[in-house]
Amino acid sequence: MPKVRTSKTKYPEGWELIEPTLNDLEAKMREAEADSHEGKRKCESLWPVFRISHQRSRYIYDLFYRRKAITRELYEFCLNEGYADKNLIAKWKKPGYERLCCLKCIQSRDHNYQTVCLCRIPKKNLEPGKIVECTHCGCRGCASGDANEEPSSSGISDTFIVNK
Repeated sequence: MPKVRTSKTKYPEGWELIEPTLNDLEAKMREAEADSHEGKRKCESLWPVFRISHQRSRYIYDLFYRRKAITRELYEFCLNEGYADKNLIAKWKKPGYERLCCLKCIQSRDHNYQTVCLCRIPKKNLEPGKIVECTHCGCRGCASGDANEEPSSSGISDTFIVNK
């Protein structure tokens, strides 16, 4: 039986435009959480969750900052209700972090030698042909120096369609 929403949350103007996409991403998140973890490393089981969370945050970020398709009120509503990661978006606004995949990749306490994740190293500084994969989120390179290459650093599509 579906969960009945009894809250009296007042949705801001424009919510009906982004609600279908957010509902689709929420359904994908539920699928990712329910997927079997058999045959995967412990860290690999969380990669789909990180990717969908990144995709949802990037969707709201792009709508507000790049396309200017939503109002500040709707943007702040999405952040306050947890539809997007406000700390990750705050990093995306800073130079050098425009393509950051997750916050774990820049936390030095989670890595050997108190550095950042291997996915943050620009591809031009790595050995030719070396494939890098982050153990935290599965990203294959989110360094800002890789901007001439594909726009999506972690296999996550940055292109979204707003339903009108």
